[in-house]
Amino acid sequence: MKKVLHNAREHYNKGELIESHLPDSPLKLFDIWFEDFQKINAYDFNAMTLSTVGLDGYPKSRQVLLKEYSIDGFVFYTNYVSDKAKEIAANSRVSLLFYWAQAERQVRIDGLAEKVSRAESEAYFKTRPRESQIGAHVSPQSQIIESREYLEKRFQELAKQFEDTEQIPCPENWGGYIVKPKKFEFWQGRPSRLHDRIVYELTENKSWKLFRLAP
Repeated sequence: MKKVLHNAREHYNKGELIESHLPDSPLKLFDIWFEDFQKINAYDFNAMTLSTVGLDGYPKSRQVLLKEYSIDGFVFYTNYVSDKAKEIAANSRVSLLFYWAQAERQVRIDGLAEKVSRAESEAYFKTRPRESQIGAHVSPQSQIIESREYLEKRFQELAKQFEDTEQIPCPENWGGYIVKPKKFEFWQGRPSRLHDRIVYELTENKSWKLFRLAP
């Protein structure tokens, strides 16, 4: 059965991007937009789509949570034996996408991913809820498992194992990545599908070049 969605459309009119009003640094604009969205949508406001180049040549995308950002880069945490980690090891070029529907905005960031220091990973791990810490030990992420019951049983076993442990240790195969940006594209929905697309691109002298793309 074919489902036709020809009439599924929105009318965008909540903002604009005018070059003369934009900051020199893409991080300043990102920070404004990020804070704006956090005010109108507190649920998973830090969710972002991470895209990698799969080992089979296909692009791979999934949602991860942004845990820190600065002009140095955007940080998330994961299992280092997951598919995404293997893909980053083979090709560090990745893309991040923030889609903020209520604000009619999206931001795409292209950059290079690398592991954060072990000290940074361990420091963040200590801030996680205890259940999440146990979960990091339980899951052989991206590997085939026999059932849901396997995970639940393993969780209960490790919860008991760690019950007298004040601080659960960070697994060796778990930690953070920082995506160091090379390019930002800011998209603002506009009427008549004449959307604003503004790009900041990092030059060889480490300054940001700004230009507009056709929608």
